[in-house]
Amino acid sequence: MDYALMAKALSMGVAGVNGFPVHVEVFATGGIPGMEIIGLPDASVRESRDRVSAAVINSGRQMLPRRITVNLAPADMKKEGPSFDLPIAVGVLTGMRELLPSPDYDPEDTVLFGELSLDGQVRPINGALPMVISARECGYKSVILPADNAREVACIEGMRILPASTLAQVIRHIEGTEEIVPQQQLSYGDLCQERIITADMSRIRGQQAARRALEVAAAGGHNMLMIGVPGSGKTMLARCLPGILPPMTLEESLETTRIHSISGRLAPGSGLMVIRPFSAPHHSTSVISLIGGGPNAKPGEVSLAHNGVLFLDELPEFSRSALEALRQPLEDGVVSISRIRRQAQYQSSFMLVAAMNPCPCGYFGSSTRVCRCTPNEIRKYLDRISGPLLDRIDLQIEVDAVPVKEINASVLCESSAQVALRVAAARKIQQERYRKEPFFCNAQLSNDALRRYCTMSPDAEALLSAAVEAMHLSMRAYSRILKTARTVADLDHAEIIASAHVAEAVQYRELDQKYWR
Repeated sequence: MDYALMAKALSMGVAGVNGFPVHVEVFATGGIPGMEIIGLPDASVRESRDRVSAAVINSGRQMLPRRITVNLAPADMKKEGPSFDLPIAVGVLTGMRELLPSPDYDPEDTVLFGELSLDGQVRPINGALPMVISARECGYKSVILPADNAREVACIEGMRILPASTLAQVIRHIEGTEEIVPQQQLSYGDLCQERIITADMSRIRGQQAARRALEVAAAGGHNMLMIGVPGSGKTMLARCLPGILPPMTLEESLETTRIHSISGRLAPGSGLMVIRPFSAPHHSTSVISLIGGGPNAKPGEVSLAHNGVLFLDELPEFSRSALEALRQPLEDGVVSISRIRRQAQYQSSFMLVAAMNPCPCGYFGSSTRVCRCTPNEIRKYLDRISGPLLDRIDLQIEVDAVPVKEINASVLCESSAQVALRVAAARKIQQERYRKEPFFCNAQLSNDALRRYCTMSPDAEALLSAAVEAMHLSMRAYSRILKTARTVADLDHAEIIASAHVAEAVQYRELDQKYWR
């Protein structure tokens, strides 16, 4: 038969954490029956032809014997993943005249994406949030997406979200016989009410110095290193940190959820992330897993911890290359990944919390057990941590085992909610102070900002100078002590940094002298 029919559908692709429009063009003509997908598709996109054919038949429609060509434009952008199944199916049905859109349906203003199962179910996909955000930025008004992805985009204003469960439901909606009910969008405040703290500081017994350091770290956004014997509570302390950090703003939540969405880390049916992420990769993780990369330039653990906490337990057990790769994201808050087929940039502004034993056996300096390591073994173990990496860690504290009588004591410890109030007050001071600056907490201060915002009393200035000379600290360490002192002063609601604030900040650098000098 010598006829040719054209149809179009609109979808979105993902590049990094951003979406881009994809125009699905379907050309159906006579010839040897089959379907060919062009436009730089990957293997999962090419396999759409089999999923679409089965889904169409199992949705009660005919897959007529036609020669079908599907073009995904723009042709110079790589198309990845099964999210194009739904728009391809709609385009194919329209091109074969098995689907006749109603006058109310606008194919130029309705974005479709979703994976199809063989029986016609619409399955969730990765990257729904960046796709919807980018669709809104492009001026589109309606999105038909998998029902399990709907809650993920529940806070996106200005979009008509149509959650679909089956291809048959989408067909009936486009034909105008049964409308998909638009999702009722929620406010970010409604989602924040569901915020649940899983690790509370009230469970921590003793460790007053560590608790104070954790509060200072949260108040200023500082990196932190804990050194202590096994079982002293380092991991529990680290897991309590997200619970005392200020709640994420909507902008931070969108940034973080975007990264987790394209990585496939969001559970089906979950919404925007309202609790700061806590990423704890195993010490055997590779550089690519930690920083990001691979053939498709995917985000790594440092980006998954964006706006949250990256916890590295057993720090010396990580490979030297992985630890040194942390230096750039710690300074810049951004990871740039370049591969032959893909370049991407991911945000990675996180708090680094690291924990380690003081020696291979774990009991060097312990008050309860004798260390069995030789001085050479201890030195080799500690030397796995480089000086430049230590310079980027503001707070270094020692954690020892808690006596049994303190564990069994009936005294109530402060909860995360109580500590969070003081942290929020300090952060509010910083937010007001830096309202005209590109940063928002003390740990992000530039060298110029240090001179403007870290005014010290004469006694404090003399104490800091003496400490730097006595401890032979680098200028980076000097600036980080000053940032920490600024945070301690903010917790005291003091405008001028006093000598007591500097003294506490200097104490958080003493382990550098004890273990690495």
